[in-house]
Amino acid sequence: MIRTARPADHAAIAQVITAAFGQADEAQLVAKLRADGDTVFELVAEGDGVVVGHIFFSRLWADRAELYGALAPLAVLPARQGQGVGSQLVKSGLDYAREFGCHGLLVLGDPAYYGRFGFTAAAAREVSTPHYAGLPAFQALALEEGAFSAPLSVTYPDAFGDGH
Repeated sequence: MIRTARPADHAAIAQVITAAFGQADEAQLVAKLRADGDTVFELVAEGDGVVVGHIFFSRLWADRAELYGALAPLAVLPARQGQGVGSQLVKSGLDYAREFGCHGLLVLGDPAYYGRFGFTAAAAREVSTPHYAGLPAFQALALEEGAFSAPLSVTYPDAFGDGH
């Protein structure tokens, strides 16, 4: 079951993220994004009443009025990876992002994985941001027509530490 995350889930989410990445850095990133008020929304996947997966969407500052977001991180407990939990979280996340009025999304991740959902490096070609622009893993997905058809400059939240 996919649902919105609640404050009571935060400890379990941190455990899922740490287990999935094998370190606490990404869990600390999520905690900092929350503390700084940079959350657009976050979802969890539950199995047998336990959090087994998590996806986080943070806001981006763009040189346009429309809302742009960043998908990061996506985490699934190692024992549940390869069972479609991550895909369910991404698909639900894309639906939620559309409902929030998000114009487009950016992700820094495996092109083979995120490409299945429509993210492409080509779509991110017109996006400038410190450190990530031009990397093969830096990908975009337009949720509204024209979201990435013209040059766009974005700044990630401070928690990402991208030197903006």
